[in-house]
This record gives sequence, structure tokens and C-alpha cells, in this order.
Amino acid sequence: MSTGQDSDPAHPATAGGDRPIVVGFDGSRAAHHALRWAVPEAESRDVPLRVVSVVTGDDRHDGPAAPHGAGHSVDAAVLSVEAEAERTGKSIRVESVQIDGNVADVLIAESRHALMVCIGVPWRDRAADPLFGPTAAALATHAHCTVALIRSDSAGSPPESGVVSVVLDDEPDNDAVVHLAMQEGRLREATVRQVDRRIDSWIRRFPDVHVEIVAAGSGRAYAAGQRGPQGTQLAVVGQADADRITELEIPNCHPIVGYPDCSVLLVRR
Repeated sequence: MSTGQDSDPAHPATAGGDRPIVVGFDGSRAAHHALRWAVPEAESRDVPLRVVSVVTGDDRHDGPAAPHGAGHSVDAAVLSVEAEAERTGKSIRVESVQIDGNVADVLIAESRHALMVCIGVPWRDRAADPLFGPTAAALATHAHCTVALIRSDSAGSPPESGVVSVVLDDEPDNDAVVHLAMQEGRLREATVRQVDRRIDSWIRRFPDVHVEIVAAGSGRAYAAGQRGPQGTQLAVVGQADADRITELEIPNCHPIVGYPDCSVLLVRR
């Protein structure tokens, strides 16, 4: 387990081939949720967890991922991750960095060297509000790796229960998207709900993951040993949906928008 506080945005971990899980961290409650969500992602892949605090050039507190007492907050978060890892006997490498710049630009640059970029997304106060803010929209459109947008609920709590939802379709990246959704189901011990736009053999490949098959637009689930209605904690979507997700409005027939307040994992290639 290793840590480091550094103002240099270089990626020493990538020199050895370990592309990190990057968390945009501003000390907010949503950012803490995103950090906790990212810990098992890094641990399961045996890659570093890179905590990035962005300091803007104006007043050093502007923007959705700008630091609130950045140095102290990031240090405390890293110590918390380390303490939890030691308590559970898990091995995780944590590094932290502060970088001057625009929040979205910094995280997009980080995405060039990352396996995943993860940020916290606050609860939408009104149904008419956009699904995602400007930083999330920029990452959805321009990131060079998978993006995790971790939503908090109305009470400010993280989404720790519910199904993992994924669309089966004929997009060229769908195998990678479904594979990641199945891995998330295994990692988080969650049911995977497949919104059925095609038939394939993923269920047979992951017999230990409970899967729901849903006819797109029907809302009806078909699964052996049905466990009853569940909300959605995470939707996994591919490149085509990532490119247009910030343009979607409610109501909309797109199946992912049927779960507008869950977290979203955008698979970019």
C-alpha cells in the first residue's frame, strides 16, 4: 500500500503499465461516495487508486470538483481508505495529487492514462434539472476511458443497493459493455438486469450472477427465482449512449432514462 501527495500531474504508476482508477475529489459528500465506490474497482483489478483534487486559477474553490479545504480533505480521505483496507485485510495502492486547471479539462487529461474516471453526482432537486452537470457532460463526451458517474440519493446517501442495468443491443461495443456490467454484478453482489434488445449467451457465461431479462419499453422482468421489485443502483452504457446521454430529456423512450437517478458507468473506447 502506498500513498503520495504531489502537485505534479505525472502518472508514475502508468510507467509500469498499471493504469489507475481516477477519482475527481472535492471534499463534498458526493465525492466521498464516489471514492468509496471506486475502492473495490481498484482493489479487484490490482491497480492504483488515484485521487485527483482540481484547484482552479480563480479563487481555488470554483467548480463542481474544486477542493473544499483540498489538501486536508484529500489527505483525510486517503487515510480513511487505507484504514479500511487494513481493517479488511485488502491490498490497495492509493496516490493523491492536486492539479491547477479547469475541472473538466484536468479529468479529461487524466482519462488518457486511466482505466476509469469516477466522479460524484449530487441528487437532482427537480425533475426538470439536467441529468448531469457540465463536468459529467464533458467527461461523457470527451473522456478517453470508462467514466463512472456516482449518484447520491435525495438524502445524500450513495446507491449501495438495487440492480445493475445494461442494454443488450447490436452496437459494436456491446460485448464489452455487457461484460463490464456482469463484472459489476459480481463485484457488488448485485442482480444484473439486461434490457433485452438482442439474445446472447452472457447468462450462461456468468452462472453465479442473478440476471433479469427485460423487454425494452415494457418494464417487465423475466428471471428465475424472481427476488421482487428492485431499484437500479448502476446503469452500464456504451459509446453510442455516452455520446448522446447529455442530450436525453425526460420523458424519453430510452431504457436507461427509465432509471434517471441511478449512477451511470460510461464505457468509452
